[in-house]
Amino acid sequence: MDVKTKKSEIGRREALAGYLFILPTMLGFLLFIIGPVIAAIILSFYYWDLFTSPKFVGLDNYKALLHSVRLFTIYKNTLIFVLGVVTLNMGGGLLIALIVNRKLHAIFRYLLRTTYFFPMITSVVAVALVWNLLLNTDLGIVNYYLGKVGIPRINWLLSSKGAKVSIILVEVWKNIGFYMIVFLAGLQNIPRQFYEAAEIDGASGLRRFFYITFPMLSPTFFFLMIVGLINAFQMFDMPYVLTKGGPGDATRTTVMYIYETGFRFFDLGYAATVSISLFVLIIVLTLLQFRISKRWVFYR
Repeated sequence: MDVKTKKSEIGRREALAGYLFILPTMLGFLLFIIGPVIAAIILSFYYWDLFTSPKFVGLDNYKALLHSVRLFTIYKNTLIFVLGVVTLNMGGGLLIALIVNRKLHAIFRYLLRTTYFFPMITSVVAVALVWNLLLNTDLGIVNYYLGKVGIPRINWLLSSKGAKVSIILVEVWKNIGFYMIVFLAGLQNIPRQFYEAAEIDGASGLRRFFYITFPMLSPTFFFLMIVGLINAFQMFDMPYVLTKGGPGDATRTTVMYIYETGFRFFDLGYAATVSISLFVLIIVLTLLQFRISKRWVFYR
């Protein structure tokens, strides 16, 4: 066997080994992502209640989706949650990261990071149940202390506006630690000499932030915006446990509506149609962010 043939044989073996390593991931992707997406697209053209055979209805599910006033309200709720949660997580996470990144005592810095990140690893259901008690109108600790300073009781979970605000705040309280940790990693990756040169030139703290910190952190901002948007559009467990979507449809999210339509009212065809609409919306917004990112994201 000559050298060329031997190298070719080694290359084939290495390629085969590589394909075998990625095979489990590819099978999982095909079985649990591509497969369900194709199944949902096919199912959206049928009416199926799980108890009888699927009935082909053509575009009826899509027509019902476009003319549904209730679905418009639910999408509106979802967009409010997305804007509120992503904005507060991004702003609050960056602020906490800037504080933790300052020259603090090691123990104090460790306590801050642990305190803000701990809710992230806590069960969503446990967090929601605890906050349900804290925000109780009559017996909750929050209203108790508000009453001590002369503020009347607030129907945190029983009014439309109060319930929306409560879900956004609890969602942010739970997940802001993730944003803080990622921002902190980005801040610690910025070379110190940039700030030293800016200080020598007499640049103010605000100028250093907009001309050094933000441009250097822009890939981190972009990553968190993508992840935050996708996660927020899929909110389900927090509003489900806190308010069950109420009062009325005031806090019902799109994923909650898909679940209820499919597994409470047994209209899997229409549920699949709504899930496809959500999938398309997320894809479009994500691609739009990638397109716009070319103007403000800077890579070193």
